Amino acid sequence: MYRQAIGIGKSMIDLQLSGKVAIITGASRGLGYEMALALAEQEVKVLAVARSIDDLRELESRNPDNIMVSQCDMLDGAAVAALPELAVQLFGAVDIVINNAGIAPATPFLEQDFDQWQRVFSVNVTAPAILCRAAGEHMVAQASGKIINVASTSGILGKANLAAYSSSKGALLQFTKALAAEWAKFGVQVNAIAPGAFKTDAQSMVMESPEILKRRVGKIPARRMAESAEIGALTCYLASAQSDFVTGSVMVIDGGESSKL
Repeated sequence: MYRQAIGIGKSMIDLQLSGKVAIITGASRGLGYEMALALAEQEVKVLAVARSIDDLRELESRNPDNIMVSQCDMLDGAAVAALPELAVQLFGAVDIVINNAGIAPATPFLEQDFDQWQRVFSVNVTAPAILCRAAGEHMVAQASGKIINVASTSGILGKANLAAYSSSKGALLQFTKALAAEWAKFGVQVNAIAPGAFKTDAQSMVMESPEILKRRVGKIPARRMAESAEIGALTCYLASAQSDFVTGSVMVIDGGESSKL
């Protein structure tokens, strides 16, 4: 319903995405789930990957004509690197990559276990780099491609007790800019989305407490958290030819929170 209200649906907007092929990591829930649905509604063939095969099957059932799923652990570099070839086998190409999978353990830095720190960077930075490199072989050869890295406003401003997460998302933003500069000449656009507070499972503790929710919303100039489906329109734009001159950009979607003094 909300996707229809914001204009996601082939009857309301045509971004000429029909027949394109996308890989989306972390697609079993939250923003990745909504991105997959939004692209599938544009007739994009979506390879949705995550660790939870049951949640992926539920996603697939929402649009079985356009969504296929595959279980993948982002800590398994070989499995991540194999995803573009799987997309080619299933759909014949790979046009769009969305690096959405991420982990954000909240830990005071003085208590940070550096095995945990390394795991955060492996999932949030190294896995996207592996997938970009593997997909880039196809994209450079076909002289076109769209890469969308899902970062966070925490990667721009930093956040207490999320030093590893904030650092990893900051690194992902710089990786986005560097790769955009390198691959623009090949017709490949690389951009990032930096979401703020969205109504997803990751924010369940906030949403379940009226007091915490009030404090959280009070920090947002728009005075609300975003609906998860609001990520869809921006995703479709960045995946489409309409954004061919947009590369190396960070699209912040946070209700103005990171813009205030």
